[in-house]
Amino acid sequence: MVYAVVRAGGRQEKVEIGSIITVNRMAGDAKGKVQLPAVLLVDGETVTTDAAKLAKVKVTAEVLGDLRGPKIVIQRYKNKTGYKSRQGHRQDLTRLKVTGIK
Repeated sequence: MVYAVVRAGGRQEKVEIGSIITVNRMAGDAKGKVQLPAVLLVDGETVTTDAAKLAKVKVTAEVLGDLRGPKIVIQRYKNKTGYKSRQGHRQDLTRLKVTGIK
């Protein structure tokens, strides 16, 4: 069983070949391919954490599409002053499918 922990979109994600992950918005190349830097690699019984060896590891992913996250409502209220503020936010996300770990 081969899997890797990669740094993607400000977080770390555990990925295997064929897994689909959702990360913060990323731009791919013209073909929709993205390379993700590996933080940890597990290949059967072998665990690789050395930075020099991990620099040679390539985790490739294919961009499946862009989407938006759930709506988050931010409300502020101060008592007895009449101050009310309401703001909404939706995060831009990208869905990736891991195609290779080499």
